[in-house]
Amino acid sequence: MTGLSSPLFWLAQSNGNAANDAAEIFKEITALKLVQAIAIVAIAYFSTVAIDKFVRWLAEKVPLRFRLAIAQSLPFWQAFVLGLAIVVLLGLFLDFSANNLIAITGTVAVALGFAFKDYASSVIAGIIALFESPYQVGDRVTIGNQYGEIINYGLRGIRIRTPNDDIVSIPHNKIWTDAIVNANKGNVEAQTVVDFYFAHDIEIDRVRKILERTAQTSKYTQIDFPILVIIEESPWGTHFKLKCYPIDARDEFLYKTDLIRRAKAALSEMGISYPTLSFREEETFW
Repeated sequence: MTGLSSPLFWLAQSNGNAANDAAEIFKEITALKLVQAIAIVAIAYFSTVAIDKFVRWLAEKVPLRFRLAIAQSLPFWQAFVLGLAIVVLLGLFLDFSANNLIAITGTVAVALGFAFKDYASSVIAGIIALFESPYQVGDRVTIGNQYGEIINYGLRGIRIRTPNDDIVSIPHNKIWTDAIVNANKGNVEAQTVVDFYFAHDIEIDRVRKILERTAQTSKYTQIDFPILVIIEESPWGTHFKLKCYPIDARDEFLYKTDLIRRAKAALSEMGISYPTLSFREEETFW
């Protein structure tokens, strides 16, 4: 086969067109542009760091009811700076004509689809999460078997601080597959539940009043929210759940400790007994 009908001719023609397209898409790379690109990356990096520090500082200075609203704006400002830097960098090196824009979009879409499938899934999930708000900075969430306060909302995922002060990174794409349990949903307060167990022969109303009074007199309690005592009966004893709200959700575990310490002191003075389990009941309980 010779001439125009030769496969080698069409292959060469195709390669030539691809080379011409690439030459049309990319602008001339100069030393000045490289210096500008480095400067843009540096400015974007230091801007995100400065925004992070400023927003966290401001969140601690404003009245408590505005703290989470300020903290939750952090992902937006960081994404804005990052997006602006990417647009400026692309403008330095690429020619965004109509035809080139279509070619670039298609190429990037294919590359992301194959090479960064999981990363792209997390980024898209993070963008959707900004609008649907299953969680925000400052929320106390349970995702999988991890529980803690969200301290950072990034492009790919979130970071939570657990009760043991561990920092756990979780990708946004967990919202596709895992249940997200949010304890406070953007509010400063989050319900705290403390469990107490007593023998069957106790005076229920007396214990209930002691637990309610314990919550009412705690320095951590948000008294504008309801204080509830829920009672459940079990074969080995009576189970009381004290449900109340701290003023600040960050004090959850200090609050629990305060409630348990003060409730047990009051109950001990009243001589109220705890359940005594037999060996078989202990096996059933655990």
